[in-house]
Formats: sequence, structure tokens, C-alpha cells
Amino acid sequence: MNRKRKIFWGKTAAILGAIPLLIWAHEYGPDAGYTNVPGELGTCAQSACHLGTANNPANQGSVTVAFPNGQTYVPGVKQRLTVTIADPAPTQRAWGFQLTARNSGSAQTQAGTFASIDANTLLMCASTNLSSELEVDYSATKAQTCPANMPIQYIEHSLTGYTNTKGTGSGKYQIDWTPPATNVGSITIYVAGNAANGDLTTAGDHIYTKTYTLTPSAGGGGGTPAISEVDNAFSNIANSPIQSGTWVAIKGTNLSNTNPGRGWNANESFPTSMDGTSVTINGKPAFVYFISPSQVNVQAPDDSALGPVSVVVTNNGVSSAAATATYQTNSPALLQWGGGQYPYALITDGATYIGNPAVISGTVSAHAGEALTLWATGLGPTNPPLPAGQQPASFPPLTTSPVVTVSGVNVPVLAAVLRYAGLYQVNIQLPASLPKGDLPIKIIQGSFQSPDGILINVQ
Repeated sequence: MNRKRKIFWGKTAAILGAIPLLIWAHEYGPDAGYTNVPGELGTCAQSACHLGTANNPANQGSVTVAFPNGQTYVPGVKQRLTVTIADPAPTQRAWGFQLTARNSGSAQTQAGTFASIDANTLLMCASTNLSSELEVDYSATKAQTCPANMPIQYIEHSLTGYTNTKGTGSGKYQIDWTPPATNVGSITIYVAGNAANGDLTTAGDHIYTKTYTLTPSAGGGGGTPAISEVDNAFSNIANSPIQSGTWVAIKGTNLSNTNPGRGWNANESFPTSMDGTSVTINGKPAFVYFISPSQVNVQAPDDSALGPVSVVVTNNGVSSAAATATYQTNSPALLQWGGGQYPYALITDGATYIGNPAVISGTVSAHAGEALTLWATGLGPTNPPLPAGQQPASFPPLTTSPVVTVSGVNVPVLAAVLRYAGLYQVNIQLPASLPKGDLPIKIIQGSFQSPDGILINVQ
């Protein structure tokens, strides 16, 4: 719900008098100042907000925040926080929250900045005396920022989040918090949660609050990162060769403190660091797509090097020993369904998925004579060229079209373009004379070919 609508309901209630105190419908997100920060507006467990007592012992729920690095922060290093509102009462089925961060020595001093990662939350900006406020909704293409005259920040659930999390038991939200760029000492996180009954009135809701104190850390927090292998991410083969622009899977331990892991989203542009994890290949920053403690996926940076190159993962200021990968002119590999063996393919209608239906649910077999779409990495430059780390505005064709073989026989390549960063779309025409069964398929670029053992099921 947008802020204007909240104000509208408030004014209507005041004018008509007969409307009960549902006014701002806080299941959709309160106005600024309701996280129990000293000197602010309390917890919303009061008249004209949500009736009741915050943390009432008669209620058995809670609001909690999970921190990826424990209760520490590294100055300037973004963390992804998970907020959980839970209540075992079967009447409670709608979940909301508001959260802020302040310097522990000064409750009126904002500590860091917040950002939504999806439409389930929104950012609230406020002046220091809470006399003015501004709602900044999530956008996939535009960063959320607060104006200079509204330096106090809160992040809270949105109408979309309220709708998406409805149901008994609990609700979860994820948000990003970037601490101050310098060490400001201890930081206090204030959070208020609403386990609501979903009737959009002020009665029957349970309000919970909690505070956390985070202390500064020089970095790390999860042990020294160690790399066990560096692979072409599409090959499923340990230490397979890579090239500029290839999608690369780095495996090991302590590669990130974000557990169980998380991927890139469009609100972050195309980052070279995610939650404090970064990668260099041959000394150049790679573009981070996914992080977890045991695996990091990146797009290799542009580089003319060939042969052995060093790979280093840095986790919150602590760097791994260098591992070695092999750069080659091309490193073709087909994207496969989970577990490998069958390529991720579609009929060119874009709606029918090709696999082996006996092995991969929701897929069908290919048929002789059909046109199929394959997805690959490591196929080399396009015309015009596109630097690594950028998404193509159009779909540039490859400078040199690849060769595709099925059962060792060349099949017609109808089109070969760069569809996304590092991800190529290759359309092929299966010959009408193909035999039935699991047939070996390869994609070849120059003198390099994709790994053995990939099959296309034809019936």
C-alpha cells in the first residue's frame, strides 16, 4: 500500500468518526518510527495502530533476524538479513515487520542503508524528528535511496509481501543492509513484527519486538576461504578449461559467509562483489552471480591470456590461496538439466522443454526434423563485441558460428547469438533421418568441443 493511501484512510477516519480504527491498515506496512527505538513512536501496539501489548507473555510468537556473519559487521560490506515473524496461534496468519539500524551510542543516528531485494518489502525514509517521510518502493532497475533531508531509514513489508506471506505458522522476508563505510562501534538493530489475523482491523494482532547489538569485525567470520576446483560451470567436469566470458564454478570451503547461499538480482546491476565475496581471475575482477560457503559462480572477465591463470576468492577481507585454472581460446559447454547427461533444450516455440521424460519430469523427447534451442557458454566473441559483465541490449550473433553434431553428424545451425551475459542461444534443426534413442550431442567452436557424455533423447 502506498503512503498516500495510508494517509487517505487516516484522514477519512478522522473526518467521519464512524469508521473503526483500522485507519492505516498496518498489515501493509506502518509509517516511520515503530520499531521501539527510544524517543520514537513505540511499537504500534497502541491505540490507532494495533491494540494490545508488545511481547505479551500470553502470546507465544516472536520476531527474529538472522545475520549471515553472526552478530558482527564489516564496515561497508553488505549483508543479507532474514526476518522471521512466527506465532503458533492458528488465528495468526498474516506477517509484517519494520526494521531499522542505529549507532548504539546514539539512537537517533542512522547506521547504514537498506535495500529491498524484491517487491515483498519497501524502504521508508524519514526526517530525524519523524515529521516527514517518504516511501521508496522496490524497483528492479533503480536503486532505493533517501533524500538528504530524510536520513533515517526503515525497511518493512509491502502489500505484495503481506499477500505473498499469508498463511499460518510464520512469514519470512529477506532484505539487504549495508553498514556504515567506517567503524562506528556497536550498532543496534531494532525490529518490530506483527503476527496479524489478517482481518485488517486493529484487534486480534500480536506485536513482537527485539533488538540485536552488532560489533565491528575486520573481516572473515567464517574461516579462511580455500578453493578445491575451478570449472567451466556448464561442463560438470572438475577443473575444466575456461575462457573470457565463460560462466565459472569455483568450489571449496569458506568461500562466502552467506548460508545457504544466494544469487544475483537485477537491483544490484552486475556486481564484482556480493555480501563481501569477490573473485579475481588472472588478477582481474570477475562478475559474481551466486555465492555460498561451498560454491561461487562468476563470469570470467575479459582477458587475452591463454594457459594457466590464478583464481583467488576473497571473503570479507580474507583471501584464499591462489588456485590455477586454464584459459583457452574457446571452452564450449552445453547447459544441462540438473544432474547432467541431457542438455537443457526447448522446441523453438519457447514453451516445450526437451529432455528425457523418464528421467526429467516435465520434459518431452525430441523428434527427428524438429527445430530446437540449446544454451551454451564458452563460444567466443560476437559482432559487435560485448564486454564481460554486461547484459546485451540486443542479441548479437557470434563472430564464428559453432558446429553442432548429433551422433557424430553435423546438423544445421539456424542461429547462434548471445542471449544473456555469457549465455549463448543456439538454434538447430534435427535431421529427419535421425534414429531413435539417446544420441550423443556436441557443440564445437574452433578446435574445442563440449564434454563427452551429453545425450539428446529422440523418439
